[in-house]
Amino acid sequence: MSALEKIEEQLAHLRIAKRSVLREEPAYLLDIDVSRSAPSDSSRCVAVSCSNQSIRLYDRETLNFLREYSSRPGMLNGVRFAHTCDSLVFSACSDGTIKCWDIRLAAQKAVQIFSGYPSNVFISFDINCSDLIICAGTEKVEKDTFLVFWDARGNTDCAGTTREPLGVYSESHNDDVTKICFHPVKPSWVVSGSTDGLVNVFDIDKDNEDDALISTCNSDSSISYIGWSGKGYEQIYCMTHDEGFCWWDLAQLDTEEPITLLRIQDARDTVCIENDSLNYLVGGAYHEKADRLFLIGGTSTGKIHLLSCGADGLSLVGTLGGGHSATVRSFCWNLADESLLTGGEDAQLLLWRPGAVEKSLAKKETLKIASSVQKRVRVHNSSLKSRKK
Repeated sequence: MSALEKIEEQLAHLRIAKRSVLREEPAYLLDIDVSRSAPSDSSRCVAVSCSNQSIRLYDRETLNFLREYSSRPGMLNGVRFAHTCDSLVFSACSDGTIKCWDIRLAAQKAVQIFSGYPSNVFISFDINCSDLIICAGTEKVEKDTFLVFWDARGNTDCAGTTREPLGVYSESHNDDVTKICFHPVKPSWVVSGSTDGLVNVFDIDKDNEDDALISTCNSDSSISYIGWSGKGYEQIYCMTHDEGFCWWDLAQLDTEEPITLLRIQDARDTVCIENDSLNYLVGGAYHEKADRLFLIGGTSTGKIHLLSCGADGLSLVGTLGGGHSATVRSFCWNLADESLLTGGEDAQLLLWRPGAVEKSLAKKETLKIASSVQKRVRVHNSSLKSRKK
């Protein structure tokens, strides 16, 4: 059995190991990140971005709730732990700031605030692998769309310290910047995705935006997810709000070979699942040992489909059932031990491990949340403007 086959078999045997207890104020779980190592004398933490405008922290092993951070009336979008200091957690806020909390402290107040410009509403962000640079993407305001950059280094001993931007990119997108993703090992490389359909790769070590732009790929639809893959992480991929999928090889930019590895207009029509269906895509993760890109999709009733991605298309690895009772919105894959964290519209946070046995398999009922939340959470839409470059 090959390494890929062993890993696919492990993924197919993922079972529920832990399930979080529902909070008094249930919410959609929209984004998940896990600390790389444990802060002093404690287990690793899980941070979850929720539709009630909060960030919730859980113990990684038990899924016990630890604490909650809020930025009301601002809406928090996304969550990331620092790579080199696991006590720091970041989130983008609709009030035009990126906020940073120190989870070692009891205080609810952010220890650092990275402020944007007056009209900025941040809906995406990431921090680079060396924890030196933060980049955030804005909603389109009038005709303006920005990628804003900050120096992430600073003193966290003085709570509430405010940092001004290093600068912005303003010419490469013409609509909301929905996703930002730094390269896993090259600290100056970053990819951005937008509702304009464009996926742009930059080397921010360059002096200006024109020189920094390495590549522009057009998905022809609004971007819902972007990531890096392949040996050396020289490939990029994206998913769209109408369930499309595109995969490009940047290593071919200076060759005569095409850079497009795979383009699927609607994954729902191409993935064959016996006695079931694929309703949406959530995201992906590249497995270094298997040298394989895996995608996560699912059904509106909470089933999770694990998909293997190859040049010939997408194929089903396995289906995870008995966990969620509504659409799965977020995930975090630990490819070191093949465990998977998932969060959904049923307000549940689940930990899946190969061959695990859950003590109680009582599935929660579908969570009903006011329509105002559903309006704020970006919905799928195929009537989109895109431009070619």
